[in-house]
Amino acid sequence: MNYINTLLFSVYPYIALAVFFLGSLIRYDRDQYTWKTSSSQIFESRQLRIGSMLFHIGVIAILAGHFVGLLTPKAVWHVLGISASFKQAMAMGIGGLFGLICFVGLVILIKRRLTNPRVRANSSKMDIAILLLLFAQLILGLLSIFVSAGHMDGAEMLKLMTWAQSLVTFNATEAAAAISGVHVIYKLHIFLGMTLFLLFPFSRLVHVWSVPVRYFTRNYQVVRAR
Repeated sequence: MNYINTLLFSVYPYIALAVFFLGSLIRYDRDQYTWKTSSSQIFESRQLRIGSMLFHIGVIAILAGHFVGLLTPKAVWHVLGISASFKQAMAMGIGGLFGLICFVGLVILIKRRLTNPRVRANSSKMDIAILLLLFAQLILGLLSIFVSAGHMDGAEMLKLMTWAQSLVTFNATEAAAAISGVHVIYKLHIFLGMTLFLLFPFSRLVHVWSVPVRYFTRNYQVVRAR
C-alpha cells in the first residue's frame, strides 16, 4: 500500500506536471495554429454564454482557493489567528458555493455539447472527454465536503497541506506519508486532478495560458465611420 501511495501521489504528480509544462511549451512551439479555444459560439451562443460564465467564475475561484489553501504554510495561518477547524469550515463554505456555481455551468456546457447536433458534430473526442473529466472532478470535490463535515477538526486538511507543500519542496517521502491516511475521496480527487494536468497540453485547455492580460492596458481602438 505504501508503494502505491508513493507511486500515485509522490511520483505521478511530478510526471503529470512535467507533461503539463513541457507539453504546453512544445505544442506552442510546434503547433500554434491549434492554440485556441476552438469556440463553438457560431453554432449556439445563448447556452454557451451562460454556461461558460458560470463555469469560469466557479473554476477560477476554486483553483485560487486550492492554491492558497494548500500551499500557504501553516505558520502563516497561525500568525493570522486562523485555526485548522475554522479554515476547514471556511473552505467548505466558500468551496461549496463556487462548486455549485461551477456545477450548474458545467451541466449547461455538457448538455449543450452532447445534445446540440451542430455543436456535437464539431466536437472532438478530447473536447467531450475533458468536459466529462472536469465534471467527475467537480463531483468528487463536492462529495469531499460531506466527508469533511464528518470531522471538523481539520486533521485531514492539514495532511493534504503537508502533502502539497512537500511536493513543492521535493520531499516525496514526506508527501507519501502525509497522504497515506486520508479518505479515499481526497485521493481520487487528487489523482483525477493530476490526470487533468497530464491531458492539458493535448486539449483546448491550453488557451488558459493565453489569458488576455494586455487587454486591460491596450490603447483604445479608434473606429471611424465612412
